[in-house]
This record gives sequence, C-alpha cells and structure tokens, in this order.
Amino acid sequence: MSNILHVSASCIESIHDEPATLSKPNKRWHLAFATIYCSRALYSLLKKKNMKTSKLPLSTPSFVVLNVEPHLAFSNIEHTSLTEVVKKKNLDQLREFGGVAGVADALKTDAKNGIHGDVEDIARRQEVFGSNTYPRPPAKSFFYFVLEAFKDLTILILLACATLSLGFGIKEHGLKEGWYDGGSIFVAVFLVISVSAVSNFRQNRQFEKLSKVSNNIKVEVVRDGHRQQISIFEIVVGDVVCLKIGDQVAADGLFLDGHSLQVDESSMTGESDHVEVNCHHNPFLFSGTKVADGYGQMLVTSVGMDTTWGEMMSTISRDLNEETPLQARLNKLTSSIGKVGLAVAFLVLVVLVVRYFTGNTEDENGNQEFNGGKTKANDIVNAMVRIIAAAVTIVVVAIPEGLPLAVTLTLAYSMKRMMADQAMVRKLSACETMGSATTICTDKTGTLTLNQMKVTKYWLGKEPVEDSSSIDTHVLKLIQQGVALNTTGSIYRATSGSEIEFSGSPTEKAILSWAALELDMDMEAIKQNYSILHVEAFNSEKKRSGVLMRKTADNKIQVHWKGAAEMILAMCSSYYDASGSIKSLDDGERMTFEQIIQGMAASSLRCIAFAHKQIPGEEQEISEGRQKLKEDSLTLIGLVGIKDPCRPRVRKAVEDCQYAGVNVRMITGDNVFTARAIATECGILRPDQDMNGEAVVEGEVFRNYTPEERMEKVDKIRVMARSSPFDKLLMVQCLKQKGHVVAVTGDGTNDAPALKEADIGLSMGIQGTEVAKESSDIIILDDNFSSVATVLKWGRCVYNNIQKFIQFQLTVNVAALVINFVAAVSAGEVPLTAVQLLWVNLIMDTLGALALATEQPTEELMKKPPVGRTEPLISNIMWRNLLAQALYQIAILLILQFKGESIFGVSEKVNDTLIFNTFVLCQVFNEFNARKLEKKNVFKGLHKNKLFLGIIGITIILQVVMVEFLKKFANTERLNWGQWGVCIGNAAASWPIGWVVKSIPVSEKPFLSYLMW
Repeated sequence: MSNILHVSASCIESIHDEPATLSKPNKRWHLAFATIYCSRALYSLLKKKNMKTSKLPLSTPSFVVLNVEPHLAFSNIEHTSLTEVVKKKNLDQLREFGGVAGVADALKTDAKNGIHGDVEDIARRQEVFGSNTYPRPPAKSFFYFVLEAFKDLTILILLACATLSLGFGIKEHGLKEGWYDGGSIFVAVFLVISVSAVSNFRQNRQFEKLSKVSNNIKVEVVRDGHRQQISIFEIVVGDVVCLKIGDQVAADGLFLDGHSLQVDESSMTGESDHVEVNCHHNPFLFSGTKVADGYGQMLVTSVGMDTTWGEMMSTISRDLNEETPLQARLNKLTSSIGKVGLAVAFLVLVVLVVRYFTGNTEDENGNQEFNGGKTKANDIVNAMVRIIAAAVTIVVVAIPEGLPLAVTLTLAYSMKRMMADQAMVRKLSACETMGSATTICTDKTGTLTLNQMKVTKYWLGKEPVEDSSSIDTHVLKLIQQGVALNTTGSIYRATSGSEIEFSGSPTEKAILSWAALELDMDMEAIKQNYSILHVEAFNSEKKRSGVLMRKTADNKIQVHWKGAAEMILAMCSSYYDASGSIKSLDDGERMTFEQIIQGMAASSLRCIAFAHKQIPGEEQEISEGRQKLKEDSLTLIGLVGIKDPCRPRVRKAVEDCQYAGVNVRMITGDNVFTARAIATECGILRPDQDMNGEAVVEGEVFRNYTPEERMEKVDKIRVMARSSPFDKLLMVQCLKQKGHVVAVTGDGTNDAPALKEADIGLSMGIQGTEVAKESSDIIILDDNFSSVATVLKWGRCVYNNIQKFIQFQLTVNVAALVINFVAAVSAGEVPLTAVQLLWVNLIMDTLGALALATEQPTEELMKKPPVGRTEPLISNIMWRNLLAQALYQIAILLILQFKGESIFGVSEKVNDTLIFNTFVLCQVFNEFNARKLEKKNVFKGLHKNKLFLGIIGITIILQVVMVEFLKKFANTERLNWGQWGVCIGNAAASWPIGWVVKSIPVSEKPFLSYLMW
C-alpha cells in the first residue's frame, strides 16, 4: 500500500511540476501524459497485488495506452526571468543561468554556428518566445476622414442652409417638388465630402505602406554555420546576430563574441556617451540602440513586445500628417484668398438682403418678392436661406481648399512613382525641397561606382606580382594572416565541392576573394592557430584597422594593420622585397612607394596596404594589457589595387544635373589621385579644370583653411579627397551659408551629422547603415547616382505641378468671384446657383488636382535653373496666364448675363444654363492651357497622361448629364445643338488666347513683390 501511495504522490507532483514556459497546448499534453503515466503505474501495482491474491484472469483494460512525449526543448530556462535579467542588466542572475554560454545552451543555440534555422525550428521558437513584431496603433478608418471633412465650417453652413431649404421647400411645394433645392445641395455637399475623404484615406494608406517598408530592416544572422541576411521581423530567440558599425540592434540579447564593441544607447537612456559591451562587465544589448564602434555577435534573448524598445514603440505611431514647407505656404495663400472671398461674399449678402427688403427683386412670375407686411414669414425665411446659401457658396468657390489637396496628391503620386524609380521618401518635405537643390555632394563608392570590387594588382616591395606562386612562403603566410584575422568579413562553404560564399563590405569581400581563390588561404585553419587579443575596427576617420594576435603554438604576439595605402606607409620603417627579405624604408624608397600608390590611384584603383610587426618578448605583457596597438616601425607586407568600375550612365546623370544648373561635388575617403581619376571619368571634373589646384582639395587642407578662405574657395571645389565625416559636414555648412540648397549622399554612421545638416539627406539603401538611413530624408534603394538625378527631376516636377494647379484654380476663383459680385450688385441675383458652384468646385478642386498633379516629369524640367526657395509661388508668368484667361471668362460671361437673352432670343432659365455651361467648359479648356506654363504647344506629351484625358472625358460626360438630364437638381434647361456649339466655341477661344498671351514677355521682378505669400 505504501508503494501505491508513493506512486500517487509522485504522480501528483509530476502533474503540478510543469514548466511555466510551456504554451497552452503543450500544458494540455503534459497533463495528459502525466495522467496516463499515473494511471498505468497505479494499474500495474494493483495488477501485481491482485495476482498474488487471486489467480483469476483480469479483464482487458478498457483504455488505449498512448505514448505521449511533450516538447520540452526550452524547459531548462524561464523566459520571463531571462528577459528581466537583460532588461535590468543583472550580472549575478546571469551567472546563475550559467553565464552567456549557459543561456545559449538552454536556448539550443550553437554560439559559433547559430540555430538550425529550419522551418520547424523557427516556428517552434516563435510559438514559445513570440515573433519580433509589435502591435501598431490602429490605422485611421475611412469614417475618420469623413468626420474630418465635416469639420469644415463652410460645409457645415451649407448643410444648415440645405436643411432649411429642404424643410421650407417641402412645406411650400410638397415632398414631390419641394425637395429639389435643398436635396441637390445635400447631394453636392455629399459628393465633395466623399471625394475629399476617399482621397485623404488613400494617401494615408499609401504612407502607412511606406512606413512598413522603411521599418523592414535587413539583419545579418548566423544560421547553421551560414551567414545570411534576413528581415528584422524574422529574427527569433536564440538567433546569433552579427553587428558592425552603424547597425541597429534588432532585439534584446547578450554579447557572444567581438572586439571594441561600443553602443549608442541614447535612444533608450538619453545619455550621449557610448557604452562598451564585453563578456565580463556588460554583455547586455538592447533593441533600438546603435553600434557606434567595433563589431561583434549577439545571442537574441527577447524579441518583439518582450524587449524594452518593443514596449516603447507600440505606444508610438509615426506622424503621417507632417506639414511640408510648401503646404505651409499654400495654406497661407489659401487663407489670403479666403479672406478676399469672405469680403466679396459678405458684400453680395448685404447687397442681396438690401435689394430684397427694398422691393427690388422679383419672383419667377415677375411679381415683387417683398411687399412689407403682406409677405408671409415663410417666404421671407425661404428668401433669406436662398441668399445665405448663395453667399456661402461664393465662399466655398473662393477658398481654394483644393491647393493643399493638390500638394497631398502630387506628393503621394510622386512618392509612389519615386519608389518605382529606386527612391524611398522618408520625409515629404524632401520631395519639394529637392526641386530647389543647387548642389549635390555625393560619395564615390557605390554611388558613382558599381561597388563591385576586385583586386586587380598586387605589389610586393617595388615589383608587381603576376603569379602568386612566386611570392615568398613567409610573406605569403603573413598576407594570409593579415587578411584572415584582420577582417569583419567571413567565408562560407557548405560542402567541399560547393562554391565559396563571401560576406562583409565590398572591400572586405574583394580582399577575401583574392586571398582565398588566388593565394589558397584557409581562413578557418589560420583562426584556429591564433587567438585575437585586441582589435581596432575600421572607421571612416582612421581609414585603417588593426589586430593584435597571439600564435597558439609558441605564444608569440604580433600586430597586423590594413588600410589606406599612404596612411599605412607612413607607419612603416621597413618593407619586404620580392624575395622576402626585409629592407629599410628610407626617404628615397618611400618616394618610390608613393609613386607606385599614385600610379595605381591614377588608374582609378583603390590602394590598400598591409603591414605587420612582431612584438618583442619583453613588450608582450605590456601589449596585452594596453588597449592601443603599435602604430610605428611596422614592416610593409604589400600593396593591393582594387578596381571599382564606374556605373554605366553615371556620366550622363552628372551632365544632366550640371545642365540643370546643379553643381555635383564628389566627397570621398580615397586618395587625391583616385578621386581625380574617378571624378574625371564621371564628368564631375573636366580634364583641364584642376590646373590651379582649387577644384580638388584634401579634407585636411580644407579643414585647415580659415573660415574666410573656406567661404571664398568652397564654390570652386569639385572634389574633396581623403575627407573625414567632419570635413563633409563643414562643406555642407559652408555651402548653405553661401545660399545653396544642398543635397548630400551618405552611407556611414559618421555621415549622419552631414545628412541632418543638409537640406536634403540622401542615404544609400544597400550599403547605408541604419544610422545613416534614419538621419536621411530619402533612401536611394539601388545606391545609384542616376537615381539621385531622378529624385532631382521629381522634385522639380512636384513644384511645377503645384504651380500649374495654382494657375488653374486661381483663374476659376477670380472669374467666379467677379461674375457673382457684379451680377449681384447690378441685377440683384447670382447667375450661378449653390449647386452649380459646388459642381464647379468639385471639378476644379478634386478632378483638376488629380489631372494636373499627376503629370510626369519631362526632360524640359532639367533645362531650367533651380527654383530659389524664396521665389514667390505665383510667378509673373503665372499671373500673365491666369489674368488673361480670367478676364476673357469674365467678359464673355457678363455679356451673356446682360445681353444673352436678346442675342440668342432665349428665356432667362436657358440663358442661365448657357452661362453655367460656358463657365464649366471654359475650365475644361483652360485645364489644357495649365499643362504648360511657358510652352505654347499645350498638347505635347498629352497621349502619355491617360489619367488627364480620362478626367477631362469624365468631366465633359458629367457636365452633359448635369445640363441635359438633371434639370431640377442643377436648376438648368436643356440646350439644343446650336446652343451647345456656342458654349463650346466660347470656351475653345481660350486656346488661341493662351497661345497669344504666352508671346508677351514678363519682367523678372515679382508681380506682387510687396506681398509675402
């Protein structure tokens, strides 16, 4: 019996002792397993006991035994505790877990080869630990934008007028006839709101999509011994992530391996000082922080919402409603025009009210509308509602609310098209600012060149080496050590027969490829024979990297350096000659090496030097203890020349920019000879341009100029070589002070200050670090300078499209205001009703914006100088065009208003329809004129813009429907063919008028120079 009790107790214990980390399905399996196990144990004990007391056969059990084994792969570690250990930087608790190695073991991760990474492994880890995503605040619904549209005061007033008109109309004429006036205003308002809401909703969705794309960062991980790039969202707990300068840490984790790793935690703590991360004192890494220096590998311990960054980011939504400078200027313009419209509407209101109460107005039957006390209260209220609706509608037409909509449409359209042209816009304002750019400061590597590097030359001593077999064995081993141990790249080969894969920066890959394929370097074997003591990682300021290593066999210590050839040469006092002998490096020899370096650079080769030094025994302990590597008395091992060919079509892109009045400057870390050769090849520098030495400078020289000298010489500089990020920033600041609008390309972490300082920061999508991308306004997805030129073209297109729409809209505004005001004052009535004006508003605001805001960039845009950022939005050319068209429309419509009935022998209702139809058709024809601000041929390229033609077609069809079929809704009368011909003829006259007007020259001084739009 005691045995049975003991088994019962152990069973109950096993049921309760289930790991806390198990998911619900696994807990159920665990419970089932324990229950079945207990049942079998109790049953077997009872069976033994019964067999002793009775020999009768027992009945067959009425249950089926299942052998259930629950998955307890990660039962050795409590995930919640591990998450807290990292968040709180608790070293003591980490030691209880067995340190980083213990955590890796518990997470089933090989510290060197990473996780297996098969589909089942990833799915299991995501099920247990979660995925590396976090919930975003819900996107704004369509109804949100409908409500936003309803908040417009003029819309609310119109709705109130429509309600009153509907009520009084039904009361006076009955439901069948009385709903037309009020109902038609309701329908028109509903159309305006719907179009506005749909447009804003679609743009919001567009920006949300772009936000998702920009958040999808590529991260390098090791899985199954293979370095590979995956999306940040695919990272799982247990992954080994590779980190280098400029990377964003993708999840919370622990430091596994690396050197000189420093992290910028300012995004989390607000502290600007960099934090050193190492195995002993601080192995903790946090999602959202940036790698400031060094390189390393981390073990992921928490992802998604379990990270500190995830908790923080889930509460933050990206502000998609940023107001660009152009939108701000347009809002000011809208406000100014709106004030004029309000004044005119108020005058019309006063005039109509006065005329009504003084008995100067007549109804449809020719009777006086107001007869003092005899007039019914209902009639007075009806008349007042009609007058207020007319005045409010004038305000609706006068306020060009289509302008901000046009900007939004243009920016959204251009953002979408720019994405297809390999440019992702992060900040809307950059689209329009790019149109004003006067200078572009570009990197060389990867932007002007292909970034497909290959070692094409190797010099040992003063002799070029054609065949690797001729290299001395000792020197060959030194080269292999210098390449294999002083690198952030890696070599991977799945099987002995498969192709070798190289990873790292393009320069690293070129050197590794050369050493592995031509020098037969075995990277793994070399790494096993040496242990690395200290590393100085490469960055764009030092332009070199070094490593201190100890040989396992004899404990000898040596230092290896690799970097820019002239910098490494300056650190050397001796060199290896072709036979492997060490020779002293005197001034004459140094001059010879400098000429070799210059010769390679003049052939557009990037020159990299290798050097080393054996540390004497008495200095070994000192070297181990200190953090700085030996930088003097080195022995030069050799020089390699790396070819990075220029991109095809880059010369044409540079010439296009120069033709458009935009200066292209190259800022590079390469030496002055390589920089000059590449700049000449790309067309940035003419062969005869650097005769006086002012077009090409070195960063250090530029830095050492006095502020006055810099300001004097900066305009002449075309190439800056051997520049540091500080030199790039200095140049940007100087150019801005000189009044330039500066666009800058950058890919490194240290480029961030220059990218932020520039008017437009352009980061590189392939080689760019996350820090550079976050500091930029536009990401060039293919790292190609041609895409920079395309962005410039799109920037100008945005500005040009908005100017076209302003001209088109203001023509309508001026014409509608003048006609209604003159007619109200002279005749006491408004020829265009509320519904008709709302229809015109819909045509010009929404359909007009769509038609003109989606014009694609043309080559003509690149033949003009840049648009100054202080130049008025409405240029003299625009004033000339819009005033000519507006005056023509006012003249023809006023003639129709006062003489139309007698000229055409028609009734007042038909005459009003003629006025309405002519006015709308004038806008349709004027839309063609607005396509070209200066060119006389407004039809050029028309066949390419299908959307424009479609909108014109839709507008004409809807206008025919309004006039011919919606008589009561639009308050119109049917027109015969002759009357339609008159309307079309009057409207078509705007084409020859536009052609003639464009021949009139305009002055340079702004037409409204005293007004600040």
